[in-house]
Amino acid sequence: MNGTGRRVVRLIAGVAVVVSAAVAFASGGGVGVTADEALQQLIDGNKRYLEGTMRACGECGVNKREECAKGQKPYAIILSCSDSRVPPEIIFDEALGELFVVRVAGNIPDPVVLGSIEYAAEHIGSPLIMVLGHERCGAVTATVDTKGKAHGNIGAIVKTIAPAAMKAVKENKGKAKAEVVEAATDANVKLVAANLTKKSPVIAKLVKEGKIKIVTAKYDLDDGKVTLFEDKK
Repeated sequence: MNGTGRRVVRLIAGVAVVVSAAVAFASGGGVGVTADEALQQLIDGNKRYLEGTMRACGECGVNKREECAKGQKPYAIILSCSDSRVPPEIIFDEALGELFVVRVAGNIPDPVVLGSIEYAAEHIGSPLIMVLGHERCGAVTATVDTKGKAHGNIGAIVKTIAPAAMKAVKENKGKAKAEVVEAATDANVKLVAANLTKKSPVIAKLVKEGKIKIVTAKYDLDDGKVTLFEDKK
């Protein structure tokens, strides 16, 4: 085959890959569930976690690992805090390849976090994003304690959380610090969810087209329950 022939073959192969990717995304990236079905799977998984009937660990054997090595089809994107007590795969009782997890202190959406979410939403086709906060969040507590000002790289975290936290402090003046922190945590989760579409044209477009849904929730450190806030359409 001459040089021209090889170039034509490569071009055709490239077009085939693009078309295949486009078809996969249009059908939800092969994930095979709707946003509401994905949310129900998370709720059901958390229920198993609460009841002590978890099964995911037993499903993470050689076969599952080999299956995931060929590609991933996570049905949900979880933006959660880095706190060691809140591992999404465990609290939702999910196996390898089921969740696309992005973890950062205070579950804040900086450009790298947004890019990670965009990848899963646009290129993999995951239909659901959950912004998951948690009780007694250290990042939120630090923001309340320092009034949104801290030294070093931690300062970048508290600065991002500060708008929601300071608003909560103002609205809960006179209440116990623990109550203020929880109100600030809730406010931060909701603000993060709102900022996903404000700061990411890609996510905003997918939401507008009905290809992805954003929900907000909070994890209780004491009883392990994930409680949903209002859905963000």
